[in-house]
Parts: sequence; C-alpha cells; structure tokens
Amino acid sequence: MSISESTRRRVKVSAVDTLEIVVEAVPEVLENEALVSLLVSGVCGSDTHALRGHHPVMKPPYYPGHEVVGIVEAVGSAVTGIKVGDRVTPEPTLPCGECKMCRTGRENICNNLGFFGCGFREGGMADLFTVPADRLHIVPAGMTDKQAAIIEPLATPVHAVRLAGDLTGKTVAVLGGGTIGLLVLAAAKFHGARAVVMTDMLEQKREHALKAGADAVFDAASPTLVADIHEFFGETADVVFDCVSIQPTIDSAFALTGKGGTVVVVGVPQRPVTVPLPAMQDMQVKLQGAATYLAEDYAEAIEIIAAGGVDEDIIITNTFPLERAADAFAASLTGLEVKVLITP
Repeated sequence: MSISESTRRRVKVSAVDTLEIVVEAVPEVLENEALVSLLVSGVCGSDTHALRGHHPVMKPPYYPGHEVVGIVEAVGSAVTGIKVGDRVTPEPTLPCGECKMCRTGRENICNNLGFFGCGFREGGMADLFTVPADRLHIVPAGMTDKQAAIIEPLATPVHAVRLAGDLTGKTVAVLGGGTIGLLVLAAAKFHGARAVVMTDMLEQKREHALKAGADAVFDAASPTLVADIHEFFGETADVVFDCVSIQPTIDSAFALTGKGGTVVVVGVPQRPVTVPLPAMQDMQVKLQGAATYLAEDYAEAIEIIAAGGVDEDIIITNTFPLERAADAFAASLTGLEVKVLITP
C-alpha cells in the first residue's frame, strides 16, 4: 500500500481478535513532539495478549507498537536535544512528572502513567508517528536496527535484575524462555550471576536458551523440576525471575528459592494467583514486582547490547512488512517465535 506525504498507514487493534491497517492523515507535530518514520517495530507479548483480550490493562481499540526504532523527520518548536535525521528509539512510558511516584524517582509506576503504543493516541506500528521528544533515546551509530529493536525489551529485564539486588556469584533461575526470559538471562549474566538456568515447556525454547548462554535448561512440566534444579545448583536458587506469572510458575518459584531467596515477578499476569504466605514469612522470602524501566535501564540495555551481551539473531526469529502485521501477530501467537519484527 502506497501513501502520500499527507497520509500514513498504521496498525489498529479495533476489537478483540481484530487487527487492521488504516490509512489516516499524518498527525500534527506538537511543540514538544517529534515526527518519526518507522525502521522496525517489535511485536511484544503485551501486544498479542491485548489482541486476544487477555491483557489486564490494554483494551481495544488501541494502536500498538512500543518496541520501535525510527528516524526523526520533524521536530516541534520547543524540542531540544533531538534533530531531524537522528535514529531514535522511544522510552514509551509517559509519566506525568508531578505525582508522588514521579517525585521520588519511580516514573515507571507514575500514578497517571500513559504509554506510547499501549493505549496512547499514537503507536509505532505506522509509517510515521508522533511521540514526545523527551522520551527519545538516540541509537548509537555502530548499532544495527535489529540490535536497536532489542533495547526496549531488554530494559525491562535490566530493571528487574536491578530490583533483585546484587547478583554477583548468585544462582538464578529464569522461568519462561520467551523474549523476556532470554533477556533476563543476558542481564543476569552481565551482572555476574554464577549460574543461570531456564525453564520452559517447549523444547525449541529450551534450545534457544542454551544457545543464548543458559548454563542448563529444564522442562517446566517435569514433576522433578525443583529437585533437578536444586541438584544442578547444589543448593536452592538465590533469585528466581518469573517471566510467565501463572499459578504453576509462582508455585515453582517459591519452591526453588527456599529460605532467604528472592522471587521477582516480571511477566504480566493475566489473572490473580495465590502465594504461600506462611512459607514466605517463615522462610523470609522476598517477593518483588518489576514493571517496565527507567532511563538508567535504557542506558544499561544499550551498554549490554553494545558489549555483545545479546545475540540478536537468537532473539529475532521472524520479520514481516507492515501490510502483513496480522501475520506477524499470528506468528508471535504460535509460541514458536522469540521476537517478531515489523518493517515498513
């Protein structure tokens, strides 16, 4: 589909299980905004969950695309620090800057948080899109577009690892071998974990985890999962990152940590689960939620990628053009892909 200079194509999830390409006028660039042309946009698990009506917050209609890399085409009159021609990736959280969370350095859980590509009026799966310019990070010149597409998804695991505390010399279990799980692995290794194991029900994802540097992988459905991981470590896990966040993985996480351990919830839960509160209290287990990221997490994600801490060819497993966005979402929903990208 071709466009003129005054129109753009963009992906719209108009209802549950309904994704379409709409042609609309290119939006006005407000004084604090930049107009960006798409290079690549990742399909996130939150995108596919929301398409199926399973996301706890994102509800149709919405315009997806928050794992985005693009070129600045125009800037508003009040914009500084970003110029036409810059290659950028948005930090999609849109904090108010005034609430208690923002005032105390926790903008990622702002009380009035907006989110580019997740309910905001703009999303990055479009030929052109506008975004507040102060949320843009310049992509280093030596980084490929594929590598840059990993910055946003890696920032979430970086934030989760930071919340877990010092991992130097620690034993770590990562539950779930999808994109976020593989990137938690990278962040944990970067922070000096002694050994990192991963679990998943799919053999293909376990194989990906080994290629990505996991010290061992285990079938999440195995009845001896906990005992096998304890045997591998020779002790309980110091930290468990739950990247699935369903009842069986929460149960496994608490069983794996044992006394004095830490469980970090990274995956977006589709529904409430129960936790073994008596065991949590008696064994002094720390349960930590982790939501998105802060600017320093973006900076570290860029550092990890630049240092070769992530193999983009393991993470990115398929690419579709914008007009085939529905096929990109369908491929992501099979569970057989790691990260699917959309290009113009």
